[in-house]
Amino acid sequence: MSEVYAARRERLRERCAAGGSAAALVSRPANVRYLAGAAPHGAVLLLGRDTDLLLHAGPLAGRPENERPDESLPTQVLPGTDGDPAVAAADLAASHGVDSLALEEHHLTVARHRAIGSVAPRLRLTDLGGAVEQLRLVKDEEEIGCLRIAAEIADQALSELLESILVGRTERHLALELERRLVDHGADGPAFPTSVGTGPNSGRGGHRPTDRRVEEGDFLSVCLGAAYRGYCCEIGRTFVIGTSPAEWQIELYDLVFAAQRAGREALAPGAACRDVDRAVRQVLDSAGYAEGLPHLTGHGVGLENDEDPQLAPSAMGKLDACVPVTVEPGVHLPGRGGVRIDDTLVVRPEADGGPELLTITTKELLAL
Repeated sequence: MSEVYAARRERLRERCAAGGSAAALVSRPANVRYLAGAAPHGAVLLLGRDTDLLLHAGPLAGRPENERPDESLPTQVLPGTDGDPAVAAADLAASHGVDSLALEEHHLTVARHRAIGSVAPRLRLTDLGGAVEQLRLVKDEEEIGCLRIAAEIADQALSELLESILVGRTERHLALELERRLVDHGADGPAFPTSVGTGPNSGRGGHRPTDRRVEEGDFLSVCLGAAYRGYCCEIGRTFVIGTSPAEWQIELYDLVFAAQRAGREALAPGAACRDVDRAVRQVLDSAGYAEGLPHLTGHGVGLENDEDPQLAPSAMGKLDACVPVTVEPGVHLPGRGGVRIDDTLVVRPEADGGPELLTITTKELLAL
């Protein structure tokens, strides 16, 4: 993998040179991990003209092999625990005659930015912007492989839960069990706090599990994600508890399923992000659910669970091949409950079979 990380750093170096910066300081943890292979707590990456350096405050000893940085990348441990690696990196760059340094200003606090400026007052500070995030958009096959494994783990955890007795158990208990199963099957941990909603809580995006117990006739909506080697995958499903679903539950489920299918079918290289969002919303709007819809219907995933691109009405840009995204419409009826269906897919051209579905748990409306 060393050559992969070196190639990523070289692409960033070329962008910096084109923008007139002799060096760059990467501080956002996900970006450091993308370029260095790992991001020890507080670590920053100093990207120079010819050489790069990872600065951090703590030792690497004892870290698992897959959480250690690129072995070809020089590292420097700061003495003590009070130093700021970002400030130390700027000081080091200035001492080596660098005249300009690009910073991730969207990540740095004002106080940290001022500290960097004070330690190297002659250094011209510029904004690196989202250059690393842009590099991260299109995933290589190694990254997609990690996402596939994360999806398999999430699918397995969910399928095992569905085989257990659910009536009488609380949302909180079910969420904790799902997160334990993720780790049991090899995940780093949950990609985000697991959401379990029952009855009137079902179908609510970002619902925090409560002590409400599962009852016969409830909708049960689950949204969980697994992180594997840092890469995050997301899945959401809705089921009915006990007897056959009521007519209103079938109608609502079929509507959300149709909206989700429209979004999945709209995924293609060159498709505008807002058009994918529009495909989902048109189905729900036509049924009278224009109000109360989430501000986006999907987003990118990778080293962070919610990253670019965003599938939203105001989203700019178009999709590329090998970009993983979620498609996750939902409708919630206050006091009754609702439906949420969420998949992670990789954008692929039609010649390669179209979008690759990573989360394969059935989307049939099951009565559990």
